[in-house]
Amino acid sequence: MMSDNAPARIQHKRRYLMCRPEHFTVSYSINPWMEPANPTDTAKAVAQWQKLYDTYLELGHEVELIDPLPGYPDMVYTANGGFVIDGVAYGPEFRYVERQGEAPAFIDWFRANGFDTRVPEEVNEGEGDFLLAGDVILAGTGFRSTGDSHAEVARVFDREVVSLTLIDPRFYHLDTALTILDPVVEPGAEPGIAYLPHAFDDASRAELERRFPNAILVSDEDGAVFGLNSASDGRNVIISPRATGFEAQLRERGYTPILIDLSELLLGGGGIKCCTLELRGASAVTE
Repeated sequence: MMSDNAPARIQHKRRYLMCRPEHFTVSYSINPWMEPANPTDTAKAVAQWQKLYDTYLELGHEVELIDPLPGYPDMVYTANGGFVIDGVAYGPEFRYVERQGEAPAFIDWFRANGFDTRVPEEVNEGEGDFLLAGDVILAGTGFRSTGDSHAEVARVFDREVVSLTLIDPRFYHLDTALTILDPVVEPGAEPGIAYLPHAFDDASRAELERRFPNAILVSDEDGAVFGLNSASDGRNVIISPRATGFEAQLRERGYTPILIDLSELLLGGGGIKCCTLELRGASAVTE
């Protein structure tokens, strides 16, 4: 039930990059969710992904596609393929060799589509670990992207970067433990976010509490089903149907949860946000 004090939420049209999981499987393990011994169903993964893709279009968003490469089953997780603000695309440098061949494909795609493309020197996994909260970049480290990449992304975008240290290996990317609910905010306003407190070290939790006193604090139960690996346009928030507590919290704040099941892709350690890279600028739709 929506609180009587909840503000009216405004939808903002977004532009996303996605990749059809035609080669999805789990044949190696680079995060705690991946168990190669467990069978995967590629057709089911494609069908679940298609529902997410169709939902974005139904909501009026624009979706671009990058071609999947054989031998790179994790390419479906396009959020790791870069970080884009105002038409500038900062490319990825994947930590694990199993994904390193994806990086040139993403960088080539950005260049071919008119983005001012920057090739990184530091290990980073794109929007998996970099999230834009108002004018500030929240940057995760601890498992994948290095602290040096935080300094690099600050130089590339000339923005304040807030480093946050992840400590639970299940939440190895920032976008598994924190979500931006308001992609567009007025200058000086507090962006709406939600996060899983125990995924961060003490200093990071204190910084989040200071900067975002009105944030939604999500339960361990909802975090463990990748409830925070979600995508929001400012009004509609696409989340896992198993994150029932988070769903109720969103409704209370005036957001509209939309439930999309990506359970097959969770076998690879990814969810809704992992499959969604936001493209800001360079022919993006008007805010």
